[in-house]
Amino acid sequence: MSSPTTLEGSTPDRPPHDPSLRRSLALFRSFRQEQTDPENCYGLLARDSADQIERHISLDDALVIDIGGGSGYFTEEFRLRGARTCLVEPDLRELTAQGRAPHHAVMADGCRLPFADGAADVCFSSNVLEHVPEPRTFLNEMVRVTRPGGLIYCAFTNWFSPWGGHETAPWHYFGADRARRRYLKRTGRPAKHTLGRNLFAVHIGPTMRHVRSREDVTVLTARSRYAPFLAEALPRLPGIREFATWNLLLILRRSTTPMPGSSGPRT
Repeated sequence: MSSPTTLEGSTPDRPPHDPSLRRSLALFRSFRQEQTDPENCYGLLARDSADQIERHISLDDALVIDIGGGSGYFTEEFRLRGARTCLVEPDLRELTAQGRAPHHAVMADGCRLPFADGAADVCFSSNVLEHVPEPRTFLNEMVRVTRPGGLIYCAFTNWFSPWGGHETAPWHYFGADRARRRYLKRTGRPAKHTLGRNLFAVHIGPTMRHVRSREDVTVLTARSRYAPFLAEALPRLPGIREFATWNLLLILRRSTTPMPGSSGPRT
């Protein structure tokens, strides 16, 4: 099967996971066009995400669970690379945003995944963690449904990131309510996200401590997802990381060590 187009600078055995200014600029340019050209924006991000996964595991014939995958941009990229996929999305409007629901999609809560323990080779989540009220439960479920030796890919925008308030950013630094009022006044329509309802203040420090405290995962990558420089150094700097990381990417490998007090498989 031929390889899909990737970001410039990649090769078959070295995807563009390494920081580069060209890669970061391409992602930022596409990100600014998210509302007007979502296909280009999410298509590029999906290719970049798949490249990073394939640095650690082949997607060919892998079973990938895409949690919160919306209308399926990431799922489609995984399928192009030979993966078997299941998309999990709780919002019907997001699921059918492209006119119809993708194949092999289910409506379900990411904090209660309808899969048995160890079902997936890869459990994937892009910019979903900040939209769930129980981020630790969400991460625990991602680990639970991943087989020993499999990968957990989780990227999220933390609250103190310059984009932490999403469409109301950077005015969320002055208070979420004030930022929403300003957005309504400026655009004439209410903001899509409301802190405490469908957007939550997730922070890098507590998230890092949680995943590192687990005995059943190994942290392969903890880096700024988009930064061209110091991508792996930024998340290690307390305080500074909450502002400078922008978006944290975690890639974990599920180990064979069970968590103390864990139950048997859930079916």
